[in-house]
Amino acid sequence: MPSPSTAARQDKRTAPFALTQDADEAQRHAPIYAVIVDLLRKAIVEGSLEQGTVLLEGHVAEILRSTRSPVRQALRELEADGVVSRFEGRGFVAGPAGTAPRRIPLDPAMLGVDSEPDVARKTLGWEVIYDEVERDLVHLSVFGRYRVNEIELARHFNVGRTVVRDVLLRLESLGILEKDERLRWVITPLDAKRIHDLYELRSLVEPAALRAAIGHANRVEIERMIGDLHKAQRVYPKVSRTAMDNLEHDLHVQLLSQCPNKELLGSLQRTRCILTLSKHVLGVSTPMPEADPFMSEHIAVLQAAADGAPRKAADLLRDHLELSCEKVTRRAELVRETFALPEVSYIA
Repeated sequence: MPSPSTAARQDKRTAPFALTQDADEAQRHAPIYAVIVDLLRKAIVEGSLEQGTVLLEGHVAEILRSTRSPVRQALRELEADGVVSRFEGRGFVAGPAGTAPRRIPLDPAMLGVDSEPDVARKTLGWEVIYDEVERDLVHLSVFGRYRVNEIELARHFNVGRTVVRDVLLRLESLGILEKDERLRWVITPLDAKRIHDLYELRSLVEPAALRAAIGHANRVEIERMIGDLHKAQRVYPKVSRTAMDNLEHDLHVQLLSQCPNKELLGSLQRTRCILTLSKHVLGVSTPMPEADPFMSEHIAVLQAAADGAPRKAADLLRDHLELSCEKVTRRAELVRETFALPEVSYIA
């Protein structure tokens, strides 16, 4: 079994076209990077973080008592939205491209937090570390099978074993992890054969689930999904990773969840690793496609659903999944060819 280096590394929908939800509840359930995105965006918009202020991920992480990884991810999302921008020096500046940098000392008040902040504690225990662990493990799944050391994972993030187990159980439910014959956690490889097998299952089950779901779905909500896709198309490829994931989730999870046959839905649960792979690599480890990667296909499916044509919607969904299988297989190949194996201290 190949072994990566063991060097240690450090639902509110946060898309720009998301439905509004209660802020406190949304923050409590959001991954830590999304909490930081909202916090920094608010500070810049409201002016407590002045235009031109230089933002270094290390300084922001220190103030928020976070690791650097979610801060780095948050700054990249804000850059994609034009809220912060790069300049000739190190880090980012608050403001759009061309904003002159101002080296103002950063303090908690500028970020809109107390002098003793702990942003991570505003989220559920397991969600503090979940997104980072999910990202690393789904990347590793493309390269092969690796063992996850529970104790080292807890030590790496300085969290309790209960938090770690909650994270691992969720990843198991998505088809990213499984237990080996010695009951140790191992990453389930996501090779071309498994991708094909998962799409074969999805092609059999998702169209049937969609046909059943349409009669129970809210037409207004379907129209909202279509509207979000059109908005994303107009700004593509300047669509954040979170927004792309939400658009995928709308059709393949939210709409299908209206299917009354829960056995059908249960059989799809471990195919979710496919959506997770795309969420973490599209526009990160692999370039954003020049052409719309799925939005036109989703619009066609959802429009048929909105029109009350379940058979047509199911056929269009089946066609979409067939095309998607080819795209995801190639996406995984690109990761193997170009992406450095993550250096994770809790992997053996």
